Amino acid sequence: MHNQDPRLLSTGQTESRHDDMLALARLAMQQSYSPYSQFKVGAVVVADNGQAFTACNVENASYPEGTCAEAGAISAMVMAGARRIREVYVIGDGEALVTPCGGCRQRIREFADATTMVHICGLEGIRKSVTLNELLPLSFGPEHLDQLSPSSDTLDDNA
Repeated sequence: MHNQDPRLLSTGQTESRHDDMLALARLAMQQSYSPYSQFKVGAVVVADNGQAFTACNVENASYPEGTCAEAGAISAMVMAGARRIREVYVIGDGEALVTPCGGCRQRIREFADATTMVHICGLEGIRKSVTLNELLPLSFGPEHLDQLSPSSDTLDDNA
C-alpha cells in the first residue's frame, strides 16, 4: 500500500491507489458471510499512516447481531494501533449506492475528521466520493463530551 499523503499524489498515482483499494475491497466483499440477505459488502479503511485494513459483512441468524464491513475494518485498524482514518472505501453490488449505515457513519466519525473521504463503490469502481461531513452533517463526536478529543479536528464546520 502507499504510505504517501493522498493530497501529494499525482492523478496517476491517485488512480493507482484507488485501483489497489478497490481490489482489496472486492476481495473483502467476496469473503462476506451473508447467507440470509445475499447482500455482500466489503470495506477498506486507510489509516493516516497509509496502512489499509479490510473486512466484510458477517450476518447472523439473529439479524441484529450481524457485523458491518466498516465496523470490522475499523476494529482491525484499532487493533493494529492506528487511530485516524484517512479514507474509507465501501463496496456493494446492485443499482443503488451502498453507503455506510448510520451506525457505521458514527463509527467512522469517531476516528475521522470533516475532510475524510468516503468512496462509495460498485463492482465497476468508485461511483461517488464524498467527505465525511457531506455523509454525516452536524455530527456528534468526542469533543461534545467535554473530554480530551482524540483529534482537534471537528465536523462542526457547517454549524
